Amino acid sequence: MDAATRQLVRQRAGFRCEYCRLPEAFSGLRYHVDHILPRQHGGGDAPANLALACPHCNLCKGPNLAANDPDTGKTVPLFNPRDHSWDDHFEFRDGRILGKSPSGRATVWLLQMNTDELVQLRQRLFALGVLW
Repeated sequence: MDAATRQLVRQRAGFRCEYCRLPEAFSGLRYHVDHILPRQHGGGDAPANLALACPHCNLCKGPNLAANDPDTGKTVPLFNPRDHSWDDHFEFRDGRILGKSPSGRATVWLLQMNTDELVQLRQRLFALGVLW
C-alpha cells in the first residue's frame, strides 16, 4: 500500500480509530490501516476496504468478519466503517461504548472495547472535551 493511500485513510478518519473513536494523538501509538475485508478473505488495498484502527481494535479484530451478538448468541457481521454509521451501531456512555445493534454489540465484544483501562482513558478525554 502506498503512502498516499495511507494518508487518505488517516485523514478521512480524522486521525481517530474508526471502531472505538480514540484519537491517535492521545494513544501514544501509530494507528494501523485495517483491511475491513482482510486480504486472506479476498480484500484488497482499495480505500473502500480500508479503515484507520488503533492497535487494540485492529489486533482484537484480526481476520474476523463476524462475531456472536452477546444478547442473542447469533453470529452477525462486524461493524463496517465504510458501510455503516457509527451512531446507528454504538453509543458512548460514561466512558463505555455500548452496542445498539447486533453488529454493534458483537463488535464491542470482539474488539474488547470496554476494558477498564480504555474506559478510564475515555472518561479522562471526555472530561477534557476531547471526546464527544
